[in-house]
Amino acid sequence: MELKFVDPRALKDNPDKARRSKSSPQADALLLATIRAVGIVQPPVVALETDGGNGYVIDAGHRRVRQAIAAGLEEIAVLVIERAEDGGAMRSLAETLAHEQLNPVDQWRAIERLVALGWTEEAIAVALALPVRQIRKLRLLANVLPAMLDQMAKGDMPNEKELRTIASASLDEQKEVWKKHKPSKTDPQVSWWSVAQGLTKRRMYARDASFGDDLTQAYGIAWVEDLFAPADQDSRYTTDVEAFLGAQQEWMANTVPKRGVIVEAGQWGEPKLPPKAERVYGKPSKSDHTAMYLDRDGKVQSVAYRMPAAKKPKGKNGADVEADGDDIVVTAKPRPDVTRKGMEMIGDLRTDALHEALSRAPIGDDTLMALLVLAFAGQNVTVASGARDISYYGAAGLGDHAARLFNHEGKLEFDIDTLRLAVRSLLIDVLSCRENRSDSGVVARVAGDVIAADNFLANMGTEDFLSCLSRQALEAACADTSVLPRQKVKDTRAALVEHFKEGRFVHPSALFAPTPEKLTFWLKKNEAREQPEDDGTPEGQDELEGDAVVEPAHDYVGEDPAPQEEDLTEGQIEAYKVAAE
Repeated sequence: MELKFVDPRALKDNPDKARRSKSSPQADALLLATIRAVGIVQPPVVALETDGGNGYVIDAGHRRVRQAIAAGLEEIAVLVIERAEDGGAMRSLAETLAHEQLNPVDQWRAIERLVALGWTEEAIAVALALPVRQIRKLRLLANVLPAMLDQMAKGDMPNEKELRTIASASLDEQKEVWKKHKPSKTDPQVSWWSVAQGLTKRRMYARDASFGDDLTQAYGIAWVEDLFAPADQDSRYTTDVEAFLGAQQEWMANTVPKRGVIVEAGQWGEPKLPPKAERVYGKPSKSDHTAMYLDRDGKVQSVAYRMPAAKKPKGKNGADVEADGDDIVVTAKPRPDVTRKGMEMIGDLRTDALHEALSRAPIGDDTLMALLVLAFAGQNVTVASGARDISYYGAAGLGDHAARLFNHEGKLEFDIDTLRLAVRSLLIDVLSCRENRSDSGVVARVAGDVIAADNFLANMGTEDFLSCLSRQALEAACADTSVLPRQKVKDTRAALVEHFKEGRFVHPSALFAPTPEKLTFWLKKNEAREQPEDDGTPEGQDELEGDAVVEPAHDYVGEDPAPQEEDLTEGQIEAYKVAAE
């Protein structure tokens, strides 16, 4: 390397320079003023011409040379180095990136020049300390219309998703869309969203394909890798929708089960089942059928359905017709003992009797808890579970808890341990504090407070939760710790995460005990209607028990008929008193 003084007008531009976009007039004016005041602080880097000439080619410092000429300098200092084999293309790109980030268009042009000179993508990535994936993303700009590239080079860049859509379209398609959305004198900015919308194509992803390589080749499907997608997922896709769906259909035809059919999807993506078919949402039985279909994304889906039992042919007056060899035997259908209307009346009478017995008959605490479990197994009960995040319908969901309470003869028989397990399992499936349709409300908060569920809350001193807190809340969390609030919120959050890594933090708003206002509102809303006074003995009990004295059943299950004050917080006691008044 040698320092020389040369006339800046004698220096030649490097054809392989990285920065092609023009700098702003403000930046050029600032550089010119600096050169006039103090001269060139850092000498440009030049090299001898490789074609045998005696001149010098600029490797780095094109703007400095240009502004030195504008300043009227007759001579400037330059550093003379040996000419690189690639014409200084890599050195120019690396030096430019170190000073100021190039816009993606200039980066792509410099990378394409390096590739043309024999550089591999991996070597470029190592030299520039960039991921190979980033190099490949930039090379996608080779698929962008030159007119669009010129607009992007001015700093008017689309976002990553829009750029991906544009690069995946053909140049002819881009040209047609660009005619409609190119900038004008009155509106120099481009609506890249509109450009991307005009070029959007439906993509069918390989991760959604059920077929294998054989059908991929048979239908001529060519997968394209989406370089803008996350690196940890299969991002291959095809825009040949017809071929993709055809391969999916053939795969379904080859794999449809014995009792299965292929159906179409409706307007909302639901399967169109055969007439009179009933969809099975629980575990299908061996006699059920399977319907396979393609959803809106082209994925193969299957559902189970059940067909009604085939009706026997009817003879005269509703008689059943049975075939016995060549003879036809007509069997008269007997009239049921109770008609449909009669069964409805029986249902009403049973319900009235059941409700009367539940309110007046003596029932032991163990039996009462068992009946509560049975009640949730009824087919008219729907529960949005906080445990499994699905809705159960009667015995299909909560019946498994009640089934534990029966013996092999089908009678209600259980021990206290089995009953406790069934009740706990039922409560787990019913009570929920989730902020959606499965939220049980204040009753779940009270339940958690009673059983000290606060002790089971997980550590909330994590990045995910603390990022949900305001600056004020974060600084309040530092109160009982050795962490001091930082100037930046993210620094305070990081310090708290590190502090609670080995400990446990529970935000006060996560504690189960509801506020007195919420509890009072709920109690007022659900306060019981006043009952007529009696002597404490249920009506008709003497007739049932003879002379025996039977304690009336409490309205609460457990040792105490109602909450005791020593079990409640001061706020809860006050809420109960207000509600009682």
